[in-house]
Amino acid sequence: MSFDAETLLGLLPALYRLRDEESAAAMEGLLTPAEAAELAALSALDAPTPLEQQRANRLRAKASRGPLASLLEVFAAELAVLEESFAQLYDDFFIETCADWMIPYIGDLVGYEPLHPLGQARDRSRSEVARTIALRRRKGTAPVLEQLAQDGIGLPARAVEYFQRLIASQHMNHLRPMVRQTPDLRRGADLAWLGTPFETAQRSVDVRPIDPERGRHNIPHVGIHLWRIEACPRTQSSVTRVGSGRYRASPLGHDTPLFQRPEREEAISHLTQPQNVPLPLGRRYAKEHLERLYGPPPGNDTDPYPSLCLWVKEKGEYMTIDRAKIRICHLGDDGLGWAHTPPPAGFYAIDPVLGRIVLPASIPDPDDTPAEVRLSWHEGFTAQADLGGGEYDRPLSVEPGPDGGPTPLVQVPVPATLDSPWPVFPTIADALQALGGQGIVEITDNATHSLGSLTVAVNAESTVTIRAANRFRPVLLIDRLTLEGEQGSCCVLEGLLITGGPVLVDNRLERLELRHCTLVPGLALRPDGSPRDPLVASLTVTDDALKAAALKALVLERCIVGAIRAPATATLQATACLIDATAPTLVALMGSEPASGSPPVAGPELTLLGCTVIGRIFTAAVDVISDCILLAAPGAGWAAPVRAARRQVGCVRFSWIPPGSRLPAPFHCLPKGEAPVPARPVFTSLRYGNPAYGRLSRQTPDAILSGGTDDGEMGVFHHLWMPQRENNLRLRIAEYLRVGLSAGIFYES
Repeated sequence: MSFDAETLLGLLPALYRLRDEESAAAMEGLLTPAEAAELAALSALDAPTPLEQQRANRLRAKASRGPLASLLEVFAAELAVLEESFAQLYDDFFIETCADWMIPYIGDLVGYEPLHPLGQARDRSRSEVARTIALRRRKGTAPVLEQLAQDGIGLPARAVEYFQRLIASQHMNHLRPMVRQTPDLRRGADLAWLGTPFETAQRSVDVRPIDPERGRHNIPHVGIHLWRIEACPRTQSSVTRVGSGRYRASPLGHDTPLFQRPEREEAISHLTQPQNVPLPLGRRYAKEHLERLYGPPPGNDTDPYPSLCLWVKEKGEYMTIDRAKIRICHLGDDGLGWAHTPPPAGFYAIDPVLGRIVLPASIPDPDDTPAEVRLSWHEGFTAQADLGGGEYDRPLSVEPGPDGGPTPLVQVPVPATLDSPWPVFPTIADALQALGGQGIVEITDNATHSLGSLTVAVNAESTVTIRAANRFRPVLLIDRLTLEGEQGSCCVLEGLLITGGPVLVDNRLERLELRHCTLVPGLALRPDGSPRDPLVASLTVTDDALKAAALKALVLERCIVGAIRAPATATLQATACLIDATAPTLVALMGSEPASGSPPVAGPELTLLGCTVIGRIFTAAVDVISDCILLAAPGAGWAAPVRAARRQVGCVRFSWIPPGSRLPAPFHCLPKGEAPVPARPVFTSLRYGNPAYGRLSRQTPDAILSGGTDDGEMGVFHHLWMPQRENNLRLRIAEYLRVGLSAGIFYES
């Protein structure tokens, strides 16, 4: 029952209500002079707004109340607080509705053990406590172990009971006809899974322990296999034309594998199958499962695409190529061109291993008017990294207008449905011209935009932002992109992949911010994935800007960039970034390029938080370097691979610094001089475009894998909390594993 003022007043005898109304009329209401004046002003309005009408009604109600009604209204407010408290006490009996402070108490009742929060709020344990009973009912089963792995570490997982894959004599009363001592060599699909968690072959016993990732096939062994590479969507992305009828899926023009988009498991009792994990697509696998892997969204356009879908523009409109016209085949180099080219008439060939596409000869594709082709596919990259831009959810920055009002915003390109609330333009150059030096250009597709040599001019005390719309990743193909401005100007680049040429800071631009952007290291990629111009910096402050000493701040957040050339008068702040000069012997950061034979020039003051830098560094000073890996090697003219001109200030902590560096006194940094074998990071790949780019290998010493400030991983993926996630998983497995069994964790990618 709700005890409001009207309800309480209705419980009293009518005599008291009548006397209270008489008292209200005699007192001429209980409004204060200010409230009476406000009511008169609201009553005089011809067309009040809904809020104004609501306020007037409240004041009239107060004016008509007597002393008794006003007293009961105070009582009702206190009773409402008490009623809410009683309701919350009832809600606190259930984990779904209880207050946050009650979660650990309910968890303690069911024996829930809290885990590392991974930088999130502690109420994340609400769902884990709610699932505790359901999981314990299935304790010790492989699906539960998979669910624990997905909850604890956030990666796709497959649990394998290796004791069921041992070669053993079978009991005649319990025959298993499919368990054979030798594999069937005629089953090619099964042979393709050898060495993976999905293999069906039987093995002899391996007595080595499973925990340090050594032995697998033994009676007490259970393996938890994890996929650290995720399939990042590239929806209706532009492809790169190689020649007549030949294309590469990558907009950067290099060969890259296509990945499978994993299907969601609906039931906890379901055991992970190959279609539930982000596998690189093999030719045999893609051919056999083409019906599931290829096509447009099954529902409407908001549904996720399958792993592959091809479009070709016909009569001004992109048309989806029917699945019956797609052929999966090998399109590798055969000495003169690509193998199996051209495909049979009317068919389109796709090689998922190399990421190549061939059109049929019937599609006209001359050099002067090439065909327009789009492909939806999935690219492999470190899971949950949200680095360098992509079709992931990211908060969009909002800069206020010059007068404090809304910022002017225009969109590119013209949408297919002309219902955008913002002005739309066909090209980025047209949009910038319309803004006139202040505002936001938002790109709403995943296409490649050829800009040539483009100049972005920013007005004084203004900001120009070029950004991708949320969950988009456009590609800007440039010869050079020049950013210039007047005093107090700022330029922001957000969610973009920029390739082909350098980004130049000119004139008097004072501040440059890059968020979730990629400036391709080496400017562009060759077909084999190697950098095209490894000696050219991706971001450079021009000589004119150096003389003016205008640039004050360079801010990078979640970016992948090549080498940087910036003046010592500026500051560089990078958070969760990968700065790659393409080799440890090249220069990642310094001032202007020195003349031949001249010593290097110091670059900006550094603040690096959770970053990986590949290449030498010469900075004017260090503010903070924390949780970083600075992979550099000495060379000609560089006695110290990483050097600060001023070493009396700054802090370097919990980072890997190359031996011989000249920096402020390090705190808990590696390698340590007294160690017999200095710890050194081992990377899975240092080539941009590789799915495992920038990721530390499992062979890296634990002192680096868990040597950060919070026992996290050093380097650009520090924010993923991988050591803490793995510890959480080990705690959960120990709780749910059957007695006598031991588990090991294996990373499949």
